Parts: sequence; structure tokens; C-alpha cells
Amino acid sequence: MGQTIMEMHQVRYFLAVARTLNFTKAADDCNVAQPSLTRAIKQLEGELGGDLFRRERPVQLTELGQRMRPLLQQCFEAASGARSLAASLKSGDVGALRMALTHSIDLSLLIPYLDQIRRQFNRLEFRFLRGDSRQVGEYLKSGEAELGIAAELGSDWERLDVWPLFTEGFELVVNGRHALAKRGNVEFEDLQSEQLLSRHYCEHAGRINDTLREHGLNVERKHEVASERDLIELLEADIGVAVIPHTATTPATLKRAAFDGLDARRTVHLYGVAGRERTAVAASVMRMLRGADWQQFLSKGAGA
Repeated sequence: MGQTIMEMHQVRYFLAVARTLNFTKAADDCNVAQPSLTRAIKQLEGELGGDLFRRERPVQLTELGQRMRPLLQQCFEAASGARSLAASLKSGDVGALRMALTHSIDLSLLIPYLDQIRRQFNRLEFRFLRGDSRQVGEYLKSGEAELGIAAELGSDWERLDVWPLFTEGFELVVNGRHALAKRGNVEFEDLQSEQLLSRHYCEHAGRINDTLREHGLNVERKHEVASERDLIELLEADIGVAVIPHTATTPATLKRAAFDGLDARRTVHLYGVAGRERTAVAASVMRMLRGADWQQFLSKGAGA
């Protein structure tokens, strides 16, 4: 059986006849001469391998026509939607942003800039992808994401463009009822009897654990968590303590403390793909993030 190729005007003419049950009325509705409409439907019938209509008064759908009608209606609406979206994107009425973030990056970092960018478009569509550093790199390579944000990608792909945004330290966070909650600063010895909640999805988790181990803490006696949400719930249940980056958001039920002697910092980077054309939205977001006053953001205390 050969490949069936349908033209959208054939589908439109078919749907018009199916709706009006009259070839003349359908031709008028489609603003086309009746012979042209009839010829297009005959071509469609040839491609589908059977009559779609019984040429009676009034016209009737055949069994094949009845079965094809919902399928062709769906096909026509999808094509119309695609054309409309393409035209909106081209005109700038609709924008789309596809961004990948590692699990350790808090989306609150982007909210002020997303709020600004959405005012520039009549309609803006966001798609945020999450993954570890390897997955974020793959999203960028495949084109599923235009931009990426991570502390580290661990990728040596030569087409990656990289811009550092800011560098931040880490803090201890505990339940508000915890004995350490009233302390503004903690030291390694304060954690000797505590059980750590390990954010193994964080790019710096291994290095932080190594530092804690070097200072005599038993990091093997830890709980491993797979997401920030799980971490917050365990902290709110007072099950362990955690070391988190300064920009990580925490609720008022938790308390933070500076961690004296913990020499751990991370630099958050913006990633793009060199030589790949970017949408207007991605280009605008990139300019905003690269030109942002991150020091002011950090000084406000993201998690406070």
C-alpha cells in the first residue's frame, strides 16, 4: 500500500461537506468553486481508498466517511493550531522558554526575571526541565532546553557557552525547635551527635561530606534525600539537620546558622549552546541573568 499524502485544503473541504451535507453550500463556505472542491474530495477519496460520501440529496457520509470524520477533524485542528502558534511566535505575540536546571538550583532565583520577561509577550509559555548535571547537559545537547542553570555540568562538550552568575556559601539548617535553632553560628563539634540529611543530588554533596568527615563527623550515619521537598519535610519533622546553599529557600519553621570552618562554596553558572539560534525569550532571559545584580540578591538572604 502506497503512502497516503493528504493536503489540508482537501481535509477542510471534506469537513465542510460533512457539516453542510451539500457540495454547493460547502464550496461557498470555503470560498472556492464547486468543481475545485469536488475534485479535491475525489483526490482525497482516491488516497483513502474509498468513497467518503454518497452523492444523494441530501449528501450522506459513507461508513468510511463517518469513521474518517473525527480523525480528519482532529488532524485539521492540530494543523490549524500549529499554523497559529507558528505565526504568533514569528510575530512575537507568543514566546516560549525551555530551561533546564539541576535539582540543587532553587527556581526562586529566576522568578523576578520571569516576571519581567512575561510582560514583553502577550502569551508566554515556560517549560522547566530538572535533572542531575549530566541530564541538564543532555537537555542542552538535544535541544530540549535552550538554557541551563547549574553549579557544575561536568561536561566537556566544546559547544557549551558558560557564564558565571554568582558564588555562594553553605549554611546549616535545622528545625525551629531544635537545640541549635537559637544559635547564629555552629561549629563542627556541635554536630557530633546529629544525623545529617544528605542532598546527594547536589553537585557539591560529595565535597561537603568529605569536609565533614575530615573534621570527625560520622557522615556514614546519614539520611539520603532525593529532592528539596523531601528535605524540607524531614527537617520540619525534626529528622536530622542539613547543609544547604545560601540561596536555597526554606520555610519559617526552619532556622539557619552560619557554619564556622566549613570552607565550601559553589558558583552557579548559566549555560547555552554556542552557534545555535536562540528564541527572543531565551536571548532576553540570558541578558537579564548575565546583567543582574546578584550580590544584592545574595545580601537580602534568599532563604530568610
